[in-house]
Amino acid sequence: MKPSIILYKTLPDDLQQRLAEHFTVTQVANLKPETVQQHAEAFATAQGLLGSSEKVDAALLEKMPQLRATSTVSVGYDNFDVDALNARKILLMHTPTVLTETVADTIMALVLSSARRVVEVAGRVKAGEWTSGIGADWFGVDVHHKTMGIIGMGRIGLALAQRAHFGFGMPILYNARRHHAEAEARFQARYCDLDTLLQESDFVCLVLPLTEETHHLIGKAQFEMMKKSAIFINAGRGPVVDENALVEALQNDEIHAAGLDVFEKEPLPVDSPLLSLPNVVALPHIGSATHETRYNMAACAVDNLIDALNGKVEKNCVNPQVAG
Repeated sequence: MKPSIILYKTLPDDLQQRLAEHFTVTQVANLKPETVQQHAEAFATAQGLLGSSEKVDAALLEKMPQLRATSTVSVGYDNFDVDALNARKILLMHTPTVLTETVADTIMALVLSSARRVVEVAGRVKAGEWTSGIGADWFGVDVHHKTMGIIGMGRIGLALAQRAHFGFGMPILYNARRHHAEAEARFQARYCDLDTLLQESDFVCLVLPLTEETHHLIGKAQFEMMKKSAIFINAGRGPVVDENALVEALQNDEIHAAGLDVFEKEPLPVDSPLLSLPNVVALPHIGSATHETRYNMAACAVDNLIDALNGKVEKNCVNPQVAG
């Protein structure tokens, strides 16, 4: 008899078929209490859970006593109560490798569009404002050979450093939990404390996950340390930044501009001050949003769940210590 699983995300047909070959699949729209109640028996007997962008907490796990493995279609897992999973010896699988290059591309796009005011001036062209030669009020700032500071030197940070160093001749500063020998050897990246990075960087790029330690890591004091000409980029998680402090820094010209793919509340509220600031490029959390990468993430998540429920936890596992 096939193990049963709950699928709370729509997948391409071929991936849904692959799941059906291995499991009895119950597809649901979300993990809200009313949905769980509606499919109570399926949740009570499910050994696997696959999807993204929904909270998986202790209350849900209480309704899933047979659960052995969860698989998220993402690299981040801040929607999961990892302690609760560990207490029940439930595996948590994620997709840390397949989106690296695509997210690094997005960050470079934010760097370039923020510095060269691409979104703003393109809007002015479409509005019919380009009626003669452009003046200084249309100008941006250079990217090449400026100093990039990267907060978080994981896979994405490394891919970003490669683009910045080799593509744009940018010196690289970085701050991370430990020294990164590959970054230092390949890109002559210089490890420094966070304060030094903030003070010396022309572009401050944040690529950290959200944890208790990183929540509001960047706030008023940190923005005050940055150069007035600095451009701040966040493509990690929104709550790593105190958004009110960011708005204040932009409004008061404490920093030059910001390029943002993530926010404290998503979707970004329509009354957010960030939307009225011309020196902000705001994207709808599209870091990995290409057809190719999203398919590959979903395929990886499917394979992860199959492997986990077959006892093959060799990669992509957040908590391999609970396997056994």
